[in-house]
Amino acid sequence: MKIRTLVVNALVAALYIAVSVLVVPFGFTQIQFRISEMFNHLIVFDKRYFFGIVVGVFLYNYLFSPLGWFDLVFGVAHSAISLGIIVLLGRYIKNIWILLAANTAVFSFNMFIIAFELNLALEFPFAITWFTTAVSEFIVLAVAIPIIYALNKRLKFDQLMNHNRLAR
Repeated sequence: MKIRTLVVNALVAALYIAVSVLVVPFGFTQIQFRISEMFNHLIVFDKRYFFGIVVGVFLYNYLFSPLGWFDLVFGVAHSAISLGIIVLLGRYIKNIWILLAANTAVFSFNMFIIAFELNLALEFPFAITWFTTAVSEFIVLAVAIPIIYALNKRLKFDQLMNHNRLAR
């Protein structure tokens, strides 16, 4: 991994944690408005954001989750699986808007993983918890689509990892 990629991923992980801390009480319940989930959309622009997002989720869950190992296993699995699906879809879908929408759908659908975790750890009813976590994930990611798209116009996420970007 190149140093620039490592630094950018470290910044993404740090931002994920910092933004998550703003909503700590709402990040681990049946309704999860974890605003930092918007960083999941970075995967649409470059698959190398995978590590920064996953490390951010892992560290945030390690440092702040009241559910301990449950969140380390299930939370990280949810992110890694969902990001992996989008990396695969990105090979075939080249339209950014469609891929952002697919990312929102995949992450929202895969909240069954978090619902299963909450069922195991806290005995929350699975179906209702899947619905409420999926809806809250969908809202966060859907609202984030135009924000991330606009930020990309300015920051060019697809070029941020490239070493040659500084030469221009």
